Amino acid sequence: MVARGLRALRGALRGAAGSGGRRLSTRPARVPAADYQDAIRTLNTLQTNASYLEQVKRERGDPRAQLEAMRGFLERSGLQVEDLDRLNIIHVTGTKGKGSACAFTERILRGYGLRTGFYSSPHLVQVRERIRINGQPLSKELFSKYFWLVYRRLRGTKDESQANMPAYFRFLTIMAFHVFLQEKVDLAVVEVGIGGAFDCTNIIRAPVVCGVSSLGIDHTSILGDTVEKIAWQKGGIFKPGVPAFTVPQPEQPLEVLRDRARECGCPLYLCPELDAFEAGTQVLELGLAGSHQRSNAALALQLSRTWLQRRGYEAGTDVLQDVLPGAELSAQRSVPLAPTFCPSDAMIQGLRDTEWPGRTQVLPHGPVTWYIDGAHTTSSIQACVRWFRQAALNEDKPQDGSEVRVLLFNATGDRDTAALLKLLLVRFWGAGGGMLSLGPTLLQVLGATWWSCCPSVLLSCCLPAQCRPPFRGAHSPSCSPNTPPSSHAGLGQPCHFDYAVFCPNFTEVSVAANSDQQNFNVTLENALTRCVENQKTWTRLMEEKGGPWLPAPLEVGGLLQPDPLRGALLLVPPAERPLNSTSLVFPCISHALQWITQGRDPHLPLPASKVGAHPHPVATSGAVLLQEAAAIRVLVTGSLHLVGGVLKLLDPTLSQ
Repeated sequence: MVARGLRALRGALRGAAGSGGRRLSTRPARVPAADYQDAIRTLNTLQTNASYLEQVKRERGDPRAQLEAMRGFLERSGLQVEDLDRLNIIHVTGTKGKGSACAFTERILRGYGLRTGFYSSPHLVQVRERIRINGQPLSKELFSKYFWLVYRRLRGTKDESQANMPAYFRFLTIMAFHVFLQEKVDLAVVEVGIGGAFDCTNIIRAPVVCGVSSLGIDHTSILGDTVEKIAWQKGGIFKPGVPAFTVPQPEQPLEVLRDRARECGCPLYLCPELDAFEAGTQVLELGLAGSHQRSNAALALQLSRTWLQRRGYEAGTDVLQDVLPGAELSAQRSVPLAPTFCPSDAMIQGLRDTEWPGRTQVLPHGPVTWYIDGAHTTSSIQACVRWFRQAALNEDKPQDGSEVRVLLFNATGDRDTAALLKLLLVRFWGAGGGMLSLGPTLLQVLGATWWSCCPSVLLSCCLPAQCRPPFRGAHSPSCSPNTPPSSHAGLGQPCHFDYAVFCPNFTEVSVAANSDQQNFNVTLENALTRCVENQKTWTRLMEEKGGPWLPAPLEVGGLLQPDPLRGALLLVPPAERPLNSTSLVFPCISHALQWITQGRDPHLPLPASKVGAHPHPVATSGAVLLQEAAAIRVLVTGSLHLVGGVLKLLDPTLSQ
């Protein structure tokens, strides 16, 4: 069934997506007029991140050659590795939270009146977001200026022995170094791209301080399939005599970091919990939501304090001493615990004022509330779920109780989609490893029983209005003593999505809609195939968790087939059997958002033609519920690229 639907796609894709099925080579590009869009189009010819990952995989046999190649590119651009020493770099790696830790650190140090540079990846809406001066993305004019400066130097130095150009990420890294040096920043916060040891940012030889955020499993085809192997890669950024800090980690990867630090003579410290910095002071407020951000903030405090001290700025604290024999060790007994200190006013203000779009971000748009988080690993999805449940609970509940929850999801690359989606379905408590996120049909059957013993739990499951018993009063009665403690705060409940929507990371069906977000190495057909696979995984997980209670097997929600009248790809149900699934696949982000919002988001422009008006049972019945619901809560997660596309459509000014 899926194969037949995908075969039908192939013909439609050639017409509906234009160049979407074409792979762009790295052929030499014409040097056009130096404006921003021309710069971005030329940058895209240097391969996208997906192609860079494939290149890194091929070079795994000799990973050190990657750094040698990067040094060669840097020198051809007119810089020497020694020039980077002048940037006073803070180098940060990790699996999750490294971008947030960098954002906290940059904002703190900017509060001291320092001119900051910040290099991060990936971008959400525009490429220039990756290179920031004083917290602001590089202007289009400056981006164009430095792009052509570096590009022409590299093109001009090509010969028989130097016939290649750096790939996309390598080029932007070189360009960022040029920007920071010529714009005379006081410091540069540099986020590692992938891994650490052989990442192209690791040509940095003398950072002021290094940091490692939380470790987990990601990019396994490049970094290894265990946390210990990944920790070895991350510890590769440690440098002799340069202090490094890490947040609490599992024991074995922490020991790997310790061994890596000892090998190169790097003093490594474990960051105390953020609570330790609040003793005797006011509670530290964070500009980024979610309890998982507290470890990122603690890391940022240590990084900024150490940078200030090592560069001779007055931080108001004692100098960090070298670790002596018998020094206090953490409870994990592997790495010494860094001393706590009283954060300065600038540090407190910096933590409070930090902004980092696309991470635990809430956008209230009338009856539609968007919960946006680029989580894409198992640990970050867990943190995202905890944040979403609490954030949704904090919102005012509709008086009539008619609330619809929608998951908008995509996952790409070698990520384990089943592991990610499973976390979006289950509770986090229970000896069995979690409980089922029950659908409306079963909840309606069991609702009366649950209501009699624990109405607040039933309410927090966000039942559709038609499934809830009548309830009067401003507050629900208290739960029974047997209810798990976490459910009193809503943290033990499943997310309970009424609909799961899957789409590729393309904002429009035509991939030529925006140069900043083009990915020529991923065809629309391949991306849609992955979305259908993700949807099948969701359906299978629903079946497995439902067991014998489900009234009928859940089938794939629908496949994309051409609509010759509209010239577009529309969802149609499988032909063999009736549909019994609340999941949908759309060909692009725009179509997905139009269906989810049903014209009710005042910030989302209405489509020129009516999108989604087709005979798909789930789409049709769901549209009615979405149109009538008092509140629509949408969680967007699974991919930072998906998040970027959603933000671009919800706020067109971000593309200006």
